[in-house]
Amino acid sequence: MQQVQDTHTLTTQSPRGDGIVDSVYDLIVIGAGCNGAGIARDAAARGLRVALVEKEDIGSGTSSWSGRLIHGGLRYLEQGDIALVRESLRERELLFRLAPHIVRPVPLMMPLYKHNARPAWMIRLAMLAYDILSFDKSTVTHRILSRSETLKRFPGISTDGLRGAAIFMDGQVVWSERLCTEITLAAHADGAHVYTWSKVDGLLHEEGRVAGVQFTDMIDGSRHSLRASVVVNAAGPWVDMVLGDANVGDRRHIGGAKGSHLIVNPFAGAPKDVVYYESRADGRLVLVIPWGDRYMIGTTDKKFEADPDTAKADPLEMDYLLGEVNQLIPGANLTPADVLYTYSGVRPLPYVPAQSEWKVPRSHVIFDHAPKWPGLLSIIGGKLTTYRSLAEETVDQVFAMLGKKAPPCPTRKALFPGARIADPAQFAQALKASFPVDAIVVDRLVGVYGARAADILELCRTDSDLFKVFDPDSGAIGAELVFTFRNEFCRTLTDVLIRRIMVGLNGSCGREVLESAADILASRLGWSEARRQAEIAGYLNYITRFDVPTASQARAS
Repeated sequence: MQQVQDTHTLTTQSPRGDGIVDSVYDLIVIGAGCNGAGIARDAAARGLRVALVEKEDIGSGTSSWSGRLIHGGLRYLEQGDIALVRESLRERELLFRLAPHIVRPVPLMMPLYKHNARPAWMIRLAMLAYDILSFDKSTVTHRILSRSETLKRFPGISTDGLRGAAIFMDGQVVWSERLCTEITLAAHADGAHVYTWSKVDGLLHEEGRVAGVQFTDMIDGSRHSLRASVVVNAAGPWVDMVLGDANVGDRRHIGGAKGSHLIVNPFAGAPKDVVYYESRADGRLVLVIPWGDRYMIGTTDKKFEADPDTAKADPLEMDYLLGEVNQLIPGANLTPADVLYTYSGVRPLPYVPAQSEWKVPRSHVIFDHAPKWPGLLSIIGGKLTTYRSLAEETVDQVFAMLGKKAPPCPTRKALFPGARIADPAQFAQALKASFPVDAIVVDRLVGVYGARAADILELCRTDSDLFKVFDPDSGAIGAELVFTFRNEFCRTLTDVLIRRIMVGLNGSCGREVLESAADILASRLGWSEARRQAEIAGYLNYITRFDVPTASQARAS
């Protein structure tokens, strides 16, 4: 990515960017998705010197493109992976407690139809197992609705063969990007150095072992080296690309599967609950998810061999998902014209060529490259829900590699930075009384940033123009732009809009407020006009990945 160089600096020691101040570490983590950031946080909290190196931005890969559910993996029961379901349910409960401002319980409905491949008794048995495996949960147990109860709760549902529905609880993180940001903030608070827009293009070797990384700053083109006793490759679907670029890739680890989602406005017959139902076409489980003021429809599961950066929804995926929703909700009549935008990500599944993507195990593997490449681990697989336990397991192994006894893991009890308020409602009320801003703005700030909302509003005491809403769609104010750029590792306008203040995921993907957002940042951060124009151009290029596929693309494919 080319940018005009005027005020860019390499972001490491602080979110404001202080340059490379320490190049020797116990641990270097490659990849700042939920798994990589989680490993960095755990290791730093246990006293290790840690560097987190990311080729783009925090949470810019698969962590951003999931269905944003924090779930126990009900369908993993079908694969017989009881341990993964239990782990997921335990970690879900921890996130409810440690990050309640961004991870919240939500009800899911699973319709019971006569034509389902999975009979009603099997669903009921799965629900019972789900409740037993989540014995320590704070949410209610499942219940089975009759046909009439189902229609009362979800009037728009198809009645053809409908027998009833199961209702159970799982979790949702509306903004998984904020989850990754807060994990990284916690890692930094414990001393981790964060290098964003820093693409690893080689490993350092010393005395027969991996001893660090070489990387290129993707914004200014400079080259750097960092040394460490252990390197963890947590690059998600890019794991094999990292190993290949470093000339240590002697086998294939990742069998990527693309998952695409459609974003639409509320539509006729839309449910109030997340609906998790069996596809009429192929028996896979599909979701209709209330997501903020809109709906998310997903997901697909297609083998993907290309660079994960190029993943986009294709016309066949869109037709599949729209067809499924229109069968489930006859009054919806959704067409491609109703799709606001799409997004796609590549799941970093283990490479198991003999199995379909749908059946590949979702449990993770921590692969030790010794004896050929000692000092190097690669993370294969992993889920948003279980990032913390994966990190704990990985850091325990890192301590063993360092020849040290692992201290107790603190992340089971440590609140997220935004969760450090006792009573969110009381906190929001105090902010409304302290600042001259609409209540709806405060509610948005607390909902997105939690406790950090107060820091954002404090910026406005000396610059009252930052109180102004610049995006009517979301209610975002100018202070969010300035605060997140200065304090949350941002280096580009795209970082801010897409992964910090979430305006880039509004109905227009931020296009309608792009100029005003750039003006606010340029005036406060001293950007030149050339820098401002380059940031706008970079943003517009980035969001082409959200484009709705067309019929001409279908013919071409």
